[in-house]
Amino acid sequence: MAALGAAGLGACAVLAACSPVQVGAAAVVGSQRITASSLDTQVSNWQTAAKPYASSIQLTTAEAPTAVLSWLVRFAVWDQVAAANGITVTDAQTQAGQKDLASVAQQNGFPSTSALLIANGVPPQLFQQVYTWDAQQNAYGLKANGGQEPTSTTEQNNVSAATTKAQCTTAKSLNIRVNPQFGRLDYTQISVVPAADTLSRPAGTPTPASTTGLTPAC
Repeated sequence: MAALGAAGLGACAVLAACSPVQVGAAAVVGSQRITASSLDTQVSNWQTAAKPYASSIQLTTAEAPTAVLSWLVRFAVWDQVAAANGITVTDAQTQAGQKDLASVAQQNGFPSTSALLIANGVPPQLFQQVYTWDAQQNAYGLKANGGQEPTSTTEQNNVSAATTKAQCTTAKSLNIRVNPQFGRLDYTQISVVPAADTLSRPAGTPTPASTTGLTPAC
C-alpha cells in the first residue's frame, strides 16, 4: 500500500519545457485535460465534506485546490501505468484497496476511512478512485515480484523501488503541465506545490527558488 500523498522561479521556468497550459485547464497530463471547473467542483465537494472534521483537519481551505489537484494528477498517472502494464483492476482488488486504507486510518488514529481521506484532501466523490489507485499499485507490485506477494525485506524493497520508478518514468513521459495559478508539479510524490516560497522575509531579501522534485529523478 503506497503512503498517502498528503519555490520562487518565474511560473514559466518551473513548468517542464515551459509548455503553455491549455486555457481553462488546471493541469494537462498527457492527452488528459483536468479542467479548472471540474477542480472547482471537487474542491467545493471537499469543503462541504470537511466541515464535520474542521477541528481535526490540518489542511486549510487555501490549500485544498492543490491537494485535490494532486490527487487528480496521481489518478491520471497511475491509470497510464496500469494501461502500459496490462493491469485491469477488478472489483475485488478495489475492495482490497479500500480495506488497506481502512487499516491505515485505524493505525493513524482516524475514526474512519472517510476521515483519513478527507484529511488528505480527497472529496467523497473521489473515494472510489483512491481505492482504485491503491489497487493499481498493489497489482503492479505483484507483477513486479513475479505474481507473488513479497515475503522478504529484499523483495519488499525491490517492489517499492520498481513501483517508484514506474510512477516516475510514466509521469516524465506524460509531460505534465500545471497551471501556474495552482503551483507546479513536485515529481517526488506527484503532488502540486506552491511555485514560490511565501515565507515572510526582510525587505530586499530575495526569495530563494525551491528545486525539490522539479524534474523526474528517473
